[in-house]
Amino acid sequence: MVIEHLTFTVDPAERDEWLAVEEQTWSRFLERQAGFIRKEIWVERDHPEEVHAMIVWESEALWQAIPADELAAVDAAMGTWFRDCTMRIYDVLRSC
Repeated sequence: MVIEHLTFTVDPAERDEWLAVEEQTWSRFLERQAGFIRKEIWVERDHPEEVHAMIVWESEALWQAIPADELAAVDAAMGTWFRDCTMRIYDVLRSC
């Protein structure tokens, strides 16, 4: 398994609206992708403007097989709610 960790800067006052749009665009898209296992959205208590998406994939190969034009279309569907993000990738060594 591999974890895709995305960090977005979202104004806490707008977070609920951003989450609703993100749910209807990205979450619905990801659920249809081969290799997608689950996604969690986290917020750190000391940094409420940072929203973390933790996306679990069966393999990096399946994740990377998603066509770039499809990813760009989902980003565009976010409209004014689109936010750039930073990404980190983790390999799962053990899960219980």
